[in-house]
Amino acid sequence: MARLSTEIPGDERGTLLAFVEAQRAALREAALGLSEEQAASRPCVSELSLSGLLKHAAEVELNWLRMARRRPQDASPAPGAGDGVAGADAGGQGAGADAGGQGAAPDAWKDAFRLVDGESMPSVLAHWDGVARETEAFVAAVPSLDDTFPLPPAPWFPKDAEVSVRWMLLHLVEEFARHAGHADIIRESVDGTRAMSG
Repeated sequence: MARLSTEIPGDERGTLLAFVEAQRAALREAALGLSEEQAASRPCVSELSLSGLLKHAAEVELNWLRMARRRPQDASPAPGAGDGVAGADAGGQGAGADAGGQGAAPDAWKDAFRLVDGESMPSVLAHWDGVARETEAFVAAVPSLDDTFPLPPAPWFPKDAEVSVRWMLLHLVEEFARHAGHADIIRESVDGTRAMSG
């Protein structure tokens, strides 16, 4: 049975944040009950794993939040370094200008989608919880959803482009929903568990 995201009448910010959170939850739920080994497995032709998708999604959100706050991207992974499947994330690529991406070294690109030394499912989920709280606080405090911020110079961004906070939230819904679909397929391939099977 499909779950409907919550609309909060008269509260656009709250509604957008509720839709972002619904897609975050869908991604997280795909990994519930799995061991570290299962979450890191790649049972499909794709190189994606559930733990790698969670790490990637947390970093995508953090990187967009940094851009919206006009703060520089952190050069050190925390715990994840990537931002993007080509054409999809943080403006289309990833972490090069936005924190990693296809312009990065091959190992850094791969590490953006897998857990590395010292990382675990609990640490990645705790990190994402913190990022989510930061996003919610930022959106609550920003004067208007129409406020814009510049995108950094990068081959995958239009020159001198700006996007609004509203656009960023809609993009996060798009981003997380895309990866929640990936996660559903991976989970079913790992142990037969199907999303929305109740």
